[in-house]
Parts: sequence; structure tokens; C-alpha cells
Amino acid sequence: MLKGKPVFNYNMLILAQYRWEGPDVLTPGKHTIAFEYTYDGPGIAKGGSGVLKVDDKIVATGKQANSISFLQIADETFDVGIDTRTGVNDKDYQVPFAFDGKINKLTVNLGPMQLTEMEQTKVRAAAARAND
Repeated sequence: MLKGKPVFNYNMLILAQYRWEGPDVLTPGKHTIAFEYTYDGPGIAKGGSGVLKVDDKIVATGKQANSISFLQIADETFDVGIDTRTGVNDKDYQVPFAFDGKINKLTVNLGPMQLTEMEQTKVRAAAARAND
């Protein structure tokens, strides 16, 4: 939520920013906000399409051209309701940033693996090298 509007912002290591923003400020009260992402796989570093919904109504759609593979940010955290490390972008807010609304429930559904067996082997090899 940013200035009363639902926003999903994906920062691709500052190389690109992908943003889905609802056009309207939400009315007071309880709402269900969902972001659904469809990966353009199988394959490594593909893009995808995102759909932002409020109360089951589509409020924003967009396409992400590609993604980053084989990279894990060691100093970032998975925050819900607060951002304590680096901000998603520097123009919307500064960290630390806390959401002052109420979150009743968060659900994260990860889809099935979309890599071929050969690509999965490459992922395991890259992870093993990173752990050496």
C-alpha cells in the first residue's frame, strides 16, 4: 500500500523496475489484495506477466521482460508490513518503513518448478560453487 493505493514493485537489482499500481485509493475497510505472476518458462531468467487484483477485480497488469538468475542477495530480508533493509525503490519511501494498516493474512503460493532437468542441474552446480 502506498498513499492508499495497492502497489507491487519488483526491483531487478536496479537494472530495471517493474511496477503494478492500482489506479484508485482503496476505501476504508477490509480488502483482499492479490498479485499473481505467470513465469514465461520453462527456462532460466525468463520474464513473465503480473496481475494485481483488489477484491478479485483486476486493477493493473504488466509484463516483465526478464529476470535475474543464480543470484541471491545476502543482506536483504523478506519483510511483511515493514521494510528494514534496502527499499524497493528510492522514490516511494525511505527505510525503515512501516505499514500502519492491519494485515489479517498473508498467503504465498509458489508454483511448480519451471526448469528443465538440465537447467536444474546447472542451478545445483551454481549453488554448489557459491557454497565453496
